Amino acid sequence: MKHAILTVIVAALALTGCGKSSSPSGEKQIVIGFLVKQPEEKWFQLEWQFAQQCADKNGFKLVKIGATDGEKVLAAIDNLSAQGAQGFIICTPDVRLGPAIVAKAKNNNMKVLAVDDQFVGTDGKYMTDVRYLGISARNIGKQMGQLLDEEMKKRGWKADETGLCAVTFDELDTARDRTEGGIDALLVAGFPKEKVFRAPQKTTDIPGAFDAANVLLTQHPEIKRWLICGVNDTGVMGAVRAMEGRAFAVENMIGVGIGGVDSRVEFGKEKPTGFYGSIMLTSKRHGYDTTELMYKWIKDGVEPPPATFTTGIVTTRENYQAAMKEQGL
Repeated sequence: MKHAILTVIVAALALTGCGKSSSPSGEKQIVIGFLVKQPEEKWFQLEWQFAQQCADKNGFKLVKIGATDGEKVLAAIDNLSAQGAQGFIICTPDVRLGPAIVAKAKNNNMKVLAVDDQFVGTDGKYMTDVRYLGISARNIGKQMGQLLDEEMKKRGWKADETGLCAVTFDELDTARDRTEGGIDALLVAGFPKEKVFRAPQKTTDIPGAFDAANVLLTQHPEIKRWLICGVNDTGVMGAVRAMEGRAFAVENMIGVGIGGVDSRVEFGKEKPTGFYGSIMLTSKRHGYDTTELMYKWIKDGVEPPPATFTTGIVTTRENYQAAMKEQGL
């Protein structure tokens, strides 16, 4: 009876990851966590996918955890510690959790690397002492604005007869930087400031953008040609749907989004829509590269750069398939 109970306890410890993980050679196995704020989102699923590729190549254990709020984040760090993790990558659900995450990591003797969203300290400033790999949101926004300008000029549109529908979500710094970057690029190229119209969305999805754009279209019936930018692909897709509902012709819309994954829906349609292009984000770098940086930091003591910023890939119907293949999508 005692032997049976002992067997159950040992099995339970193995299942929960208690104790130190070891490789077949008897050496302590490297264990790395990867925490994301929205595990149901395709972007984070891709990050996990590429992180797993890095783990498979280098032979370490990767623990993927969805942590959607502060309580779950702190519990996940304790979970990783129980599994013998030496470090973790995290896209936090709230950047203001930065100090608490760092303190928790130190208490558990784990290294931490932030991805996508940079930690913010108690003083409201970015925590530059925490290693970080993220999107250069404003520069990616500028790429979006430049593509809009190029296509507008290619079509021979007059700027003073064109409106910009900027689908915004200013509650998030990253989202605001994207749209402001796009607007800045157009203004630098000579687009008139008085023709820039912001359409604030309540949710960063197609319905949210659809509603926001409909309000804007009602306010400005005089505009017959529209440029469209947004914080992501779905924001632009929602605005395009709203304009289609108002009988705008495809040739009178130029929409450029950010993301590159959701844009497949538009690019894959038999006939072109008002969704012209997208700035594809490099999920492979955010998943594979961050995990590799953490692995080398733990294994070889090679510290990651203080901050690494990624840019995007300009995609249209003509090149999106090749770009996706290049990115392993």
